[in-house]
Amino acid sequence: MSISTSLLRLGPTVAAAAALALLPAGPAAADGISVSTTGNTVSVTTGACSQINGHWGTASLLGSGQANFSQGRQVALSGTSAGQSAAWSNVGAGTYTVIVVCSNGSTAGTQSVVVSPAPSPSASPTASPSRGVMGGVGGGSRDYGAITAVAGGALVGTGIVGTALYLRRRAGRPRHL
Repeated sequence: MSISTSLLRLGPTVAAAAALALLPAGPAAADGISVSTTGNTVSVTTGACSQINGHWGTASLLGSGQANFSQGRQVALSGTSAGQSAAWSNVGAGTYTVIVVCSNGSTAGTQSVVVSPAPSPSASPTASPSRGVMGGVGGGSRDYGAITAVAGGALVGTGIVGTALYLRRRAGRPRHL
């Protein structure tokens, strides 16, 4: 009876954990903006701005120590009424703040983003052969012609004959204890 009671108590917890696992994971959205990073590029999207005099607004990327909108790297928003975006390339590793100000002067949102350092070139994987390591002669030998092959065969033959004679002679000796 106690096992079924424990299972009933765990039921809501398990259901909540399963529901959380099914929630889609995507770029974080804060105050009407969505910021993402890909390598050393930071991009922001929003749908909160409206076009005034042909301009949607401006996005600014603030590094550490930069306190206000005008100190950062500014990029004009581009897009349509459904959504606007801006991007910064060649952004160094660190923590940044993205601020989007619409053309009417209202702030669409502010969000922090962390840019990870690029992997070192020495750490990049190298391509491996598609069929594994190939054994065999390959380019490791050279053809020296028939004379070299005959001379090599004669040396091997002489070695075999010499070994046989030595072993025969040694086997014929009487052994004293």
